[in-house]
Amino acid sequence: MMKLRNTLLAAAFFGPALAHADNTPIVVTATRVATPVDQVPASVTVLTQADFLRQGDTTLVQALDSIPGVNMVQSGGPGNQASLFIRGTNSEDVLVLLDGVPVNDPANPNGAFNFGVFTLADVERIEVVRGPMSGLYGAGAIGGVVNIITKRGNPGPVQASASIAGGYPAQGQGSASISGMTGKFDYALSAAIDQEAGFDYVPARMGSIRTGVQDPYRAWLGSGQLGYSITPSTRIYLILRGQATDAAFPNLAYPVFDDPNEFDYNTSMFGKLGISSALMNGRLHTGLFIAQLQTRLFNKNLLDANDPNQASADDTYEGGRTDAQWNNVLRLPDTARLTFSNLTFGTEYTNDTADENVNEGSIYGPFAETVHGSQHSWSGHVGLQTTVADRLTLSAALRDDSVSSFGNAITWRLGGAFAIPEIFTTLKASVGTGFLAPSLFDLYYVDGYGDRGNPNLKPEYSTGWEIGPDFALPLFGRADGLDVSVTYFSTHIRDLIQSVQTPDYTYTEENVAQASANGVETDYHIRPASWLTADVNYTYTNAVSNSTGQPLLRRPKNTGSVSLTITPLPGLMIAPQVQYTGRFYDYLYGNNGYPVTSNGGIGSSDPGTIVNLTVSYALNPVFTLFATGRNILNSPFEASNGLQVPGASMLIGIRAAAE
Repeated sequence: MMKLRNTLLAAAFFGPALAHADNTPIVVTATRVATPVDQVPASVTVLTQADFLRQGDTTLVQALDSIPGVNMVQSGGPGNQASLFIRGTNSEDVLVLLDGVPVNDPANPNGAFNFGVFTLADVERIEVVRGPMSGLYGAGAIGGVVNIITKRGNPGPVQASASIAGGYPAQGQGSASISGMTGKFDYALSAAIDQEAGFDYVPARMGSIRTGVQDPYRAWLGSGQLGYSITPSTRIYLILRGQATDAAFPNLAYPVFDDPNEFDYNTSMFGKLGISSALMNGRLHTGLFIAQLQTRLFNKNLLDANDPNQASADDTYEGGRTDAQWNNVLRLPDTARLTFSNLTFGTEYTNDTADENVNEGSIYGPFAETVHGSQHSWSGHVGLQTTVADRLTLSAALRDDSVSSFGNAITWRLGGAFAIPEIFTTLKASVGTGFLAPSLFDLYYVDGYGDRGNPNLKPEYSTGWEIGPDFALPLFGRADGLDVSVTYFSTHIRDLIQSVQTPDYTYTEENVAQASANGVETDYHIRPASWLTADVNYTYTNAVSNSTGQPLLRRPKNTGSVSLTITPLPGLMIAPQVQYTGRFYDYLYGNNGYPVTSNGGIGSSDPGTIVNLTVSYALNPVFTLFATGRNILNSPFEASNGLQVPGASMLIGIRAAAE
């Protein structure tokens, strides 16, 4: 067991591939210490390359949209804005990490991450932690953290893979990657392209204005990680990642117009240079890095003579982030009662910039808006994790962030996991606080109507907790026949930033609102036979504004999914998936394409069910044929009211993997 824990600890610094060496499910993000999942005092979902291949997932939206406790909302099809809501909190309350670096977009008006422009060709693993995590990661981690870990080279044979596929409607995909290690040098290189004609995302119910125009999508990716081991315990590395995504979408104006000319052009450039080392005979693992993120969104809408809104746009949003971190994990000596104890500590500096220039026109006249601002922060964090009497794993974290726009925010987190192996049960509980710094838009925007940001804003604060049991039951003659987790969660957020009217009849941002969310997550992993597994989850969420008592928008009370993996013959895998989203409140559009005016334009949007199916067959150890059908029953579900999800599609291809 000691060897396993040391291996897991090293994995936190030297990469996920090392963690797989013992074939033990672990998670790093939840505590900053690589820990077996059953001992983590948090709700965690881990997705790997094997999961992506089994379900036919090629985008981040596809990979995350069936996780318990989350709701993915995409405004149309691939490449369009996609927001993730965790446990009823806002989309900007989800902190996204790329190889440990926060990559939420500083140029996004609310500082959120756009999940709709991220592909998976270079991703090794994704860890999703639900619950407040600011005590470990700082601003933005009120609802949870999504940590995306990219591929790296590892000892052993060179690993290479490639795939090519095509299908309906007029789509094609291709990807290739190679990774390995030569002497002290390790490498991983990936490239991908994805293009499709797309669908008309104006809902079918708006038949009078729906023209059937297809909204295309194109994405290109190139990434690489290069490393050099100066000594067996010290490695320097460089990660570079570039992605460009283009997508078209209808114009949700007054009324909706099936616009063939409105496009978003997204580019993202990411770089990370770092060094990691194991000192003191492996007891201290230390890592230092500096990272840079550059994002650019260009929205272009050419004037269309048939558009009743006469809408046009020439908008640019440019964001930049510099992030430097020094993180450490110190393995403490065991005592008679305390074992596997680790002290974590570190510091971080972040500087964000945003430049926005909006120039739009319509029948209501021209509209202009600008943002030019920056914000930086210094932070320090410390944490402790230990196991008491080989049964109770405890963790604690404390963090202080000093942010240039408002001052200091101190956050913390406590958690415990108590194992009762006699009844195959682990009881878990945690409590913590979170905060969200004002976005650069909130602070500094100015528009042509005299509306403006507020440089005196305070952050949003939250307190959240969860409790529940995990069961690992031997059923169906199998030691791993059934895993069940049931978690009750509750979150309260105060000082929410909202737009308010000033005495001069213009608008600005103020900390004026509060919100609460609570509910229950249930997750079942069922293995009744060697050839059949089932993953079933259901989440009930009640998220409301404390100011009005009304449900928060786009937070369905009921969500769930069922995913099966069937292997009836050697080499043949059948993976159907059903996803259900219940009713939710949203801004509504009528069948005539005009926004609903009653009740402030807000009402209940219809539920929806999506059915996907992926089938693969291994021809031999190298080549695998696969076919993926998405929304195969052609559901007209509107994840965002007024925009329909993509219709039925089929992708057929071949994948090669060799080492």
